[in-house]
Amino acid sequence: MSRTRVLTAAAVSASTIAALLALPAAQATVSNDVVVNEVYGGGGNSGATLKNDFIELRNDGTAPVSLASWSVQYISAAPGAATTWQVTNLSGSIAPGKTYLIAEAAGTGGTADLPAPDATGAINLSGTAGTVALVTSQTALTCKTAADCAAEGSIKDLIGYGTAVIHEGSADAPAASNTTSVARNASGTDTDQNGTDFTAGDPTPTPGGSGTGGGTQPGPLRIHDIQGAGWVSPVNGQAVTNVPGIVTALRTSGSKGFWIQDPTPDANPATSEALFVYTGSAPTVAVGDSVLVSGKAQAYYPLASGDTVATTSNLSVTEIGGPTVTEVSSGNALPAPIVLSAANVPATYAPNLGGANIEGTPVVPTRSVLDFYRSIQGMRVEVDDARVVGPSDTYGEQYVTVKPNEAATYRGGSELLGENQTPSGRLEVVPADGSNPHVNVGDVFTGATVGPLDYSQYGGFLIAASTLGTVQNNHLAPVVAAPDPAKELSVATYNVENLAPSDPAAKFQRLGAGIVTNLATPDIVSVEEVQDNSGATDDGTVAADQTLTKLTAAIAAAGGPHYAWREIDPANDQDGGQPGGNIRTVFLYNPARVKFVDSGPANVDRTTTGTQVVSKHGDPALSLSPGRIDPANPVWTASRKPLVGEFQFRGKDVFVIADHFVAKLGDQSQDGRFQYPAQSSAIQRAGQAQVEHDFVQKLLDVDKKADVVVLGDLNDYQFSPAVNALRTGTSDGTGPSILTDLIGTLPINEQYTYDYEGVSEVLDHILVSKGIKDLSYQVVHVNSEYSDQASDHDPQVVRFKV
Repeated sequence: MSRTRVLTAAAVSASTIAALLALPAAQATVSNDVVVNEVYGGGGNSGATLKNDFIELRNDGTAPVSLASWSVQYISAAPGAATTWQVTNLSGSIAPGKTYLIAEAAGTGGTADLPAPDATGAINLSGTAGTVALVTSQTALTCKTAADCAAEGSIKDLIGYGTAVIHEGSADAPAASNTTSVARNASGTDTDQNGTDFTAGDPTPTPGGSGTGGGTQPGPLRIHDIQGAGWVSPVNGQAVTNVPGIVTALRTSGSKGFWIQDPTPDANPATSEALFVYTGSAPTVAVGDSVLVSGKAQAYYPLASGDTVATTSNLSVTEIGGPTVTEVSSGNALPAPIVLSAANVPATYAPNLGGANIEGTPVVPTRSVLDFYRSIQGMRVEVDDARVVGPSDTYGEQYVTVKPNEAATYRGGSELLGENQTPSGRLEVVPADGSNPHVNVGDVFTGATVGPLDYSQYGGFLIAASTLGTVQNNHLAPVVAAPDPAKELSVATYNVENLAPSDPAAKFQRLGAGIVTNLATPDIVSVEEVQDNSGATDDGTVAADQTLTKLTAAIAAAGGPHYAWREIDPANDQDGGQPGGNIRTVFLYNPARVKFVDSGPANVDRTTTGTQVVSKHGDPALSLSPGRIDPANPVWTASRKPLVGEFQFRGKDVFVIADHFVAKLGDQSQDGRFQYPAQSSAIQRAGQAQVEHDFVQKLLDVDKKADVVVLGDLNDYQFSPAVNALRTGTSDGTGPSILTDLIGTLPINEQYTYDYEGVSEVLDHILVSKGIKDLSYQVVHVNSEYSDQASDHDPQVVRFKV
């Protein structure tokens, strides 16, 4: 219940009523110069001739009046607690005896365009009743009553029409309709009595620029002046007036607006000639229009959840916000696009600034890709015959390369070959019309893909493609693993991406078929990201038997074995991942081929009690199998704990450790302003790896030839400190190696398990102890390169003799 005091009818005294009746009506100071002259809210409605709503001002004074910091604002006839004033910012000036036309929102009907306006907004006025205010600031009003608005000093003039609660004088102006406006009487007198100052009649908008109006002359700044030679506009936060440009593209979904580009560039290669105009509603301009735009220059930073402008690692986009737009002409030719290729895109993706903010440095287009793209931000660009290196996601976003020979994988992607070595040819493409081309890695957009160069809300440069090349489908075939020789043990890892019982049956079927057909029914499978029985519902459930029953049934239905499983339920909400999901690692195993060695008391709490390495008849064994490695250690905070199991194959012991190290969440962006980006999560992963290395070492201390397989989603690269620490016990990899990371045994162009934003990289690993020889190993690409995925990770499998 709200703590707001409620005044009941019985509690209202006669004196209270008298006081309420004594409150004055809205009575601002009479305006002797600029007034609201006409208001029309029926534009585009049924029966209307005009397509747009409009507001018209008039200067009844003897001198020009600047409108550069003014606005017109609108509120509904009976505003509620959550109702806010809508604002259209103005610019330019209005000469004595002249009018100033402001175009507002369009409807779906009507047959006639408004005359050329002095300013353009997106307010959807009521056709019958509402309140319009002329305000000498561009800050939204907060008053909700006639009395409060009368006391608001920034209101120059105000009209309430129809049944509006807020009006000047004792009565509203007449109601309007789809075919009538309310206009000031011919005498033009402003008596602050809306009921007598205005009359309903036919809409009569006067063309913009009839006085000085918004004007049709360019202002003092051009686009390259606003963009500047740095990373943030030199006039950030300032009002800009009549900035000229040609409309090159529209954005009609999401953050709505349009791009403009100056066809007359300056001689400075660091200054872009284009920018985005943020309207917030569907833009009313057309591609090819020559326009003058006034508003506020602003640096827009895309923010992830929990980010602020101060903390985000994303770069900014220079925009004009709160715009007023004057159309000068239409049907103009667009500036020629810059063709991006290996010839002009730098070889270095980002400069090494020791973690400093790149915004503190000048833009040097030849220094890095980030610099170069900042220098042409918003401008029309083109890529030709672009090969896809990152598949379409559900939002129709995909990545291509402008350097087809750079770090190419054997299946067409672009590979990460070292820390902070993002492939410089990688570039996102998003169709401007919202379509989804459903492309896979290796497909090609043949011909030209053209559009303005933008910066994604998730970070990274992209082409907002108004022209998309024709898709050439190269029919990338999923990898199929070689079948198991009967005398070899096969062990696999597969991250199944937040698998829950509520997932569609098709996902379970595809995972089952993938394990049977593509992985060739491994004897043991480490499965990561298995959620509890209630999925992401945070209800305290931790058991996952329903999830695993559905998964193993799907495998059997696909012709595979009836897998058994071993796992340890986590403590509720203590292992990270999707909140409420309680993801964990699980061993699936084929009991017809291998035996799981269960050990330890049945009543011990394996969630919090760690397993230990013990010697049994001179051979290593586990005090708890299945068990967790040192689960109370702080390195596992909000992260999965490694699951350890002892298996027997053909009478010999094999120790398997299933991992899912802490994710890279919170790390700075590879496409952002801090370079090289800080990886705050790397410290925790290195600590996790060190704890696990020491555990493996204890197994090998008992038997240096023990068969140990460490596998899973390590959330890190093959050259990372974490993987180095897991192999050698040192983050720089200089210690003696006790494990071999099998991804490093593949040819360079095959070393990847994941495709992150168009970069093929390694997150999943299988490592084996030195005692394991005569092995074969494959990464089975069935997901990460495809727009239609059962998971975002690719599985992998190793086979060896025990």
